[in-house]
Amino acid sequence: MTFATVTGVNEKTVEEGPRKPLTLRGERTRGSLVAAARVVFERDGYLDARLTDITAEAGCSTGTFYTYFTSKEEIFAALMEATKNEMLHPGLDHVEGDDPAAVIEASNRAYLEAYRRNAKLMRLMEEVANIDPKFMVLRQERARTFVERNAQSIADLQERGLADPELDPMMASRALSGMISRLAFGAFALGDEKEYSFEELLYTVTRIWCNGLRIDHQLGRED
Repeated sequence: MTFATVTGVNEKTVEEGPRKPLTLRGERTRGSLVAAARVVFERDGYLDARLTDITAEAGCSTGTFYTYFTSKEEIFAALMEATKNEMLHPGLDHVEGDDPAAVIEASNRAYLEAYRRNAKLMRLMEEVANIDPKFMVLRQERARTFVERNAQSIADLQERGLADPELDPMMASRALSGMISRLAFGAFALGDEKEYSFEELLYTVTRIWCNGLRIDHQLGRED
């Protein structure tokens, strides 16, 4: 994937992507730059963030920055990729037995908690995607990754006779994944959570998932 430039970065350089660190020290340096970029982007926003602020936060020189990244756009893309990986694999609470409703609830809890941790970045991603077409592509591909993963889970439930066999797994996943994503954005990025609790949100999205897939369930509701 390539990334467009808001500030006139050489397109060929962007297409080549970040240079791959070959040493453990290089990996640590690159990681510290990404962590510093997160601080700066969350504090200043995407348009006002400067490379000098990122390098100052990381405690390194501008030359060191260009060893690993070619531009602000590229390090933002790397940060969003790291965030996507965290949200795809957030770690689930242990679920006793093989109850699909309990698994869905645990998965939704992990996703919502990860979204809440990364809410500022999710809002930034929306903003940047609206001004840079290449980041819109990145956003769409990120969403597709979640949809495809959830579609596979739905298909697995259908094969086991636990979900509505008449549903198209991909279309069902698009509907359910879009629902929880937009609710999470409203709750955590826009502040709608002030109107209801985390547990209310979790209970509602999980019940809609189970009802939509026609899964028998007995969900406990925490106030």
